[in-house]
Amino acid sequence: MTICRQQSNARIASPGGARRLRRFTALIEEACKIHSSNRNFRARSGVNAAARQNGVRVTERNLATAGCASRYCEGSVLIIVLWIALGLVALALYFAQSMNFELRASDNRVSAQAADQAIEGAVRYVNYLLTTQITNGSNGCIPDLNGYVREAVPIGDARFWFIGRDTNTPVGPGTLSFGLVDEASKLNLNARTPSNAIVWLPRMTIDLTQAILDWRNTNATGPTVMYYGMQQPAYQCKSDPFETVDELRLVYGATMDILVGEDVNRNGILDPTETDENQNNLLDPGILEYFTVYSREPNTNNNGTAKVLINPANVNPGGPLDSLLGSSLGAARASQILTRFRTPIGGGGGGGGGGGRNTNLVSSQPVIFASPLQFYLKASSGSGGMTSAEFAQIATNLTTFPPTQPYIEGRVNVNTAGAAVLACLLNGDTAAAQQLVTYRQNNSTSLGSIAWVIDALGQNFPTDLAVLQSWDNMTTQSYQFTADVAALGPHGRGYRRVKFVFDTSSGTPQIVYRQDLTQLGWALGKDARQKWLLAKGNG
Repeated sequence: MTICRQQSNARIASPGGARRLRRFTALIEEACKIHSSNRNFRARSGVNAAARQNGVRVTERNLATAGCASRYCEGSVLIIVLWIALGLVALALYFAQSMNFELRASDNRVSAQAADQAIEGAVRYVNYLLTTQITNGSNGCIPDLNGYVREAVPIGDARFWFIGRDTNTPVGPGTLSFGLVDEASKLNLNARTPSNAIVWLPRMTIDLTQAILDWRNTNATGPTVMYYGMQQPAYQCKSDPFETVDELRLVYGATMDILVGEDVNRNGILDPTETDENQNNLLDPGILEYFTVYSREPNTNNNGTAKVLINPANVNPGGPLDSLLGSSLGAARASQILTRFRTPIGGGGGGGGGGGRNTNLVSSQPVIFASPLQFYLKASSGSGGMTSAEFAQIATNLTTFPPTQPYIEGRVNVNTAGAAVLACLLNGDTAAAQQLVTYRQNNSTSLGSIAWVIDALGQNFPTDLAVLQSWDNMTTQSYQFTADVAALGPHGRGYRRVKFVFDTSSGTPQIVYRQDLTQLGWALGKDARQKWLLAKGNG
């Protein structure tokens, strides 16, 4: 062994042995690398085989899961799309509805503007009517209802109506009256009237009557004066004449129930939307219906000459009254009428009647007449007295007011006043008031002067005749008219309503008051729009 080992070491130590050793070592290392590579290859092959076996199952499971997920995603997308579509449709409908409302609103605005222009046209129309009447010498007369158009008057595509009043017939549910309203048919809040006259109005109270007198009295010291200072906010009693009727809202005791009554929209009829409080099927309006502050007539004749003063009256030959009667009835007839009033100066009081007086008196005592009606009553008494036809020729030329007063305020036109207003002139006698209304309905051609009142009351109402002649409160002339104009634009839309008060007492028509009443609601009744649209369709 030792010898072999030594021999081996000797061969290795030789140059050839060293080369063989390095070659062998390199072969061993290469064999080890190959072996290691084979082992890694077999390991990877096993893993890949297992992976391939498991991959089939994984792929099938993943495909199933992927299919479910795909179907779930498709359903979700559909639902989202549907919600989006629903939202878009809702937005489209919303904007369409908004545009529809805007279109209607625009149409209503255009219709309202057309209605406003129709009202302006109505104002010009009334101004034309009154101007024509003045030009024809008829100032003071009431325009003939058949002399002008009053309802559904065309102005382009719009229409207007004059809402009027029927003062002859009690009004309930029914057809409106159309036309101009006479302001002289009402009681003037500022007129020189007995303090208890207005207390007879429907719904009027004693407290409100006193409050009205205190409000207009320039030296008011009545019991209601202190009331206004206790209000919130406080204000003062005006102590001056009323400027408008609506000023009554400030007066103590004037509730809305008293002011407007059942006629909430103030159109003169009982509408379906209004309450018939006493269930009498008739309209019971408030006191606003019976009051005005505009009624007045000039204290001169239409030609500008002064009226003849009868308070006191100069009944001397050649005096103003004698000249008036002479120019109208003739000198002989004038002397015959005035003789009964002539009394020598120093020979006793005037104002009596009866004949037998000296017709040739140059100077006679003046005679005081409280009213033109009193003059007529005394002039018509006895044999050869003045007739109603003769009085009608001079009635509008008589006055109880001095020439320094340019206007006569507050006379009530007995030809147009309603029974409620007439009752106030008769101390509340409603029977006598209704008698006057009935008479004028049956004798419409005999209303030329206030003399017809005596014929109407006759011998049955002596107390009422005494009251009527005691103060200058009646007339048959009117110079102020209300045009309560309601208008509709095209297609019956754009309702507007404005009230105007025209005054012709100065010789030219003037608008003295304007009030928008649109906020009171529909005032043309239930048939006006339908009648117009039906007529338009048939046309």
